[in-house]
Amino acid sequence: MSSMMRSIEWGFLFVLSGIGIALANFVGFQVGIAESLPGICVVIVLLLLGMACTKLIPLKLPIVAYVSVLGLLVACPISPIRDFVISSVAVIDLTAPLALVGAFAGIGVADQLGFFAKQGWKMVVVGIVFMTGSFVLTAVISQLLLGLTGAI
Repeated sequence: MSSMMRSIEWGFLFVLSGIGIALANFVGFQVGIAESLPGICVVIVLLLLGMACTKLIPLKLPIVAYVSVLGLLVACPISPIRDFVISSVAVIDLTAPLALVGAFAGIGVADQLGFFAKQGWKMVVVGIVFMTGSFVLTAVISQLLLGLTGAI
């Protein structure tokens, strides 16, 4: 697949993700789409820069590492755009993008269930136990942290 086509696919996914985050933030947390837009743009720009880093920097780090470092750099106290970045991203509730990631992960796993079934019944059981365990552990950690912070 050509590099240009791959870039178009990534761009489409970023726009789709931005729309999903805006809708999740609006529906779940009553934050207006226009109010969410600057924060979503900051996140998408960081993602694009992270992708560029994976292509330009010879280190074989995952894109998450680059995006995390870039996010820390633009939000650090010496950054001239710190206030804009923090105030823009602060209106996006953390669970809005996480809900979108969970939906994408569910679609991805559902797409692979046929592969798991071909591996035999033991693989299906392992997959179900793993997914259930991941969900329960995430729920327990979320409950503990939200309880400790007084959010619930």
